[in-house]
Amino acid sequence: MTDLQGKRIFVAGHRGMVGSAIVRRLKVEQCETLCADRSDVDLRDQHQVNAWFADQRPELVFVAAAKVGGILANASRPADFLYDNLMIAANVISAARAVSVEKLLFLGSSCIYPRMAPQPIQENALLTGPLEETNEWYAIAKIAGIKLCQAYRRQEGCDFISAMPTNLYGTGDNYDLMSSHVLPALIHKAHLVKIGALQQLELWGTGEPRREFLHADDCADACVFLMKNYSAESHVNVGFGTDISIRELAELVCNVVGIPPDLAFDLTKPDGTPRKLMDNSMLNGLGWKPQIALEEGIRRTYGELLASNVLGHTS
Repeated sequence: MTDLQGKRIFVAGHRGMVGSAIVRRLKVEQCETLCADRSDVDLRDQHQVNAWFADQRPELVFVAAAKVGGILANASRPADFLYDNLMIAANVISAARAVSVEKLLFLGSSCIYPRMAPQPIQENALLTGPLEETNEWYAIAKIAGIKLCQAYRRQEGCDFISAMPTNLYGTGDNYDLMSSHVLPALIHKAHLVKIGALQQLELWGTGEPRREFLHADDCADACVFLMKNYSAESHVNVGFGTDISIRELAELVCNVVGIPPDLAFDLTKPDGTPRKLMDNSMLNGLGWKPQIALEEGIRRTYGELLASNVLGHTS
């Protein structure tokens, strides 16, 4: 057990969807949460990161910072996704070691697994086959972060752990159609159909690939749970436990937004990995399970978007 009460806890990436969810979750832990804006420290800059850690001396660290994006963003800027995420992981993890941080949790992604990994995907599937080419640059950087945590654990006894979440959505997601992931993109497009800005909800590919989705608040709760209760070399899958086809997901989004499921399919665009469902046996065996069902989470998310007018007014 790692006690969070009274600890100085750094959340790297506190403005992102997962980082901000972790910050919200930590409010009930009676700890001191440390955050660093990009104007204060660029996590890609080793000198700045080392200086910040030496000055602030956090006791626990959540590494939720990353450059993220969907298939289009990864395909358009592969060097940015590889370099930025490599630097963020290496700088933050090594700086934590340098100041003897008590414990660190590195947040990865389910895209670390091989494209054709057996389903549901177990933690030991890592590095057993070729990656999905549409996001391999991001995946390689995340794999490097996992391995660096494991290497410091083996070499120097650092209590560094890693969590691998499935596809996430929720408060603070990115809804830019040029860089967002599939669920926020579908929500945005469905809203545009509702207000008359689009005629149909267009999907990339066939709509047949299957994906698993977890609300960011559930992910944050799992990360805090692991920080408290887990200490071992293996990374831990964090998922919901069931998956859904992209077509079915689009129909669910249409139902939530309140439009007919009039779908179009752009077959010139890639499908990505055929299926990606996490085996959550390890995490469930430790005593954690998700609480937010997919439809409930989408309704909550769309309600937040309407209240904040992020997507514009409905007609």
